[in-house]
Amino acid sequence: MSEELVYRRRWWILGVLCLSLMVITLDNTILNVALPTLVRDLGATDSQLQWIVDSYTLVFAGLLLTAGSLGDRFGRKGALQIGMVVFAVGSALSAFATDPNHLIVTRSLMGIGGAFIMPATLSILTNVFPAEERGRAIGVWAGVSGLGIALGPLLGGYLVEHFSWHAVFTVNIPIAVVAIVSGAILLPRSKDPSAPRLDPLGAVLSIAGLVTLVFGLIEAPGRGWTDGVILGCFAAAAVLLTMFAVHELHSAEPMFDVTFFKNPRFTAASTAITLVFFALFGFSFLQTQYFQFVLGYSPAETGVRLLPLALTLMVVAPLSSRVVEKVGTKMVVGIGLTLVTISLLLQLQLTAESSYLPVMWRMMLLAMGMGMTMAPATESIMGSLPLAKAGVGSAMNDTTRQVGGALGVAIIGSVLSSVYGSKIVEALSGKVPDQALDAARSGVGGALAVAERAGDAGNGLAQLARNAFVDAMHGGAIVAAVAAALGAIVVFVFLPAHARREDEEAQEREFAAEMADAAAHGESVRSAPQP
Repeated sequence: MSEELVYRRRWWILGVLCLSLMVITLDNTILNVALPTLVRDLGATDSQLQWIVDSYTLVFAGLLLTAGSLGDRFGRKGALQIGMVVFAVGSALSAFATDPNHLIVTRSLMGIGGAFIMPATLSILTNVFPAEERGRAIGVWAGVSGLGIALGPLLGGYLVEHFSWHAVFTVNIPIAVVAIVSGAILLPRSKDPSAPRLDPLGAVLSIAGLVTLVFGLIEAPGRGWTDGVILGCFAAAAVLLTMFAVHELHSAEPMFDVTFFKNPRFTAASTAITLVFFALFGFSFLQTQYFQFVLGYSPAETGVRLLPLALTLMVVAPLSSRVVEKVGTKMVVGIGLTLVTISLLLQLQLTAESSYLPVMWRMMLLAMGMGMTMAPATESIMGSLPLAKAGVGSAMNDTTRQVGGALGVAIIGSVLSSVYGSKIVEALSGKVPDQALDAARSGVGGALAVAERAGDAGNGLAQLARNAFVDAMHGGAIVAAVAAALGAIVVFVFLPAHARREDEEAQEREFAAEMADAAAHGESVRSAPQP
């Protein structure tokens, strides 16, 4: 495929990459609305439900760095195509699951596919678009990522209500087939031209460290942050990841060059991504429960009411690159995180009786801040790395998202549970049977179930539970706002306004060398001319 042809097709290529990305981001949220149905149809316990969701996240996060490195070594197009096939097979097997444990295993298989897909999309994008267009392309990529997360509950609710829970998995298959076929035709081949040796020890240490860390974060809200297993997970993760960093520093051909963190553009942008996803996932965890348990919307109605967030993000993320061209990355990302902070603090004004309108404009303000943060910060990460390392760089970007999101749900979920439980115990202790108290304390859903069984006498309990949840939601919103504010401080202090000249020159030299090599062999390694 000639350089000129790839350049002409670059926006079509972006469409294929965004379609591939959409499968991943949809899957993060589409399953949640089907969980009650899985309890009825498969007899899944609460623990099995948790691992049906978390097995995917655990495998996905643990394999990202290794998958990105393999894409750089053997080819990013191949990594994406293999990932799509594995994801489609996992989706098909999940759709025909007859047992919760079967579904946990097949979801893990989907996580393997996802780990190859997500970094490949961003690394191919980085190698296809010239530097002056890359920010806009990443803006579209980030907008689609946000759209998939928000559309998941809407599509999932529709499929469960009109078909069955099986449909939340089968819907992935035609999307994957279209992405595989169109990708085979349109996507150019690219990889690290130095063909570095594999780093099996680095891969093992990174997988073990990330899996242990994410497992600890997933289990912490249920077991407690001081539980011996949780503390052991965090200690083991710290040791393993430190060993990984030391090994990579002393390796002649490291899987991931940890000296990238010496670049303030890379480090500050990675911190911003981690903290903004901490806030986003934590907020989403609160917001979906607020809509359903407090305001009384069905899963499908909740999905519809999340659309303003998705649409705002879709509009703002691509436009953010235009603003960056005028005022620089520091100002755009810093203001974006400030807007996220403000929108979360404004959640403190919501009550159990709030209408949808005040909730909606707060969500749109959050999405505006997210759109201003995600795309420019991602472009800063990718723009500060050698193009040959785009796969592992993209994987690091994705890893910060996953760890930040898992940390947000874990910490904010713990705050929610603690505040809500204490409010319920304070109000009901000694006034209701212990069994009813335990059910009410377990969560607002349990309290509403107890209230429903009590008939008219349960109205007071239902209102008490809703008010307790809102108080707990306010506590979680404060934690998320603090994280976003910390991100804004890091950005304003450390993130450069523009790319370092040495990074731009290194990418230009690298591109010129690869073009000369491609011309000598009569083939294309990458695509459009760089500036």
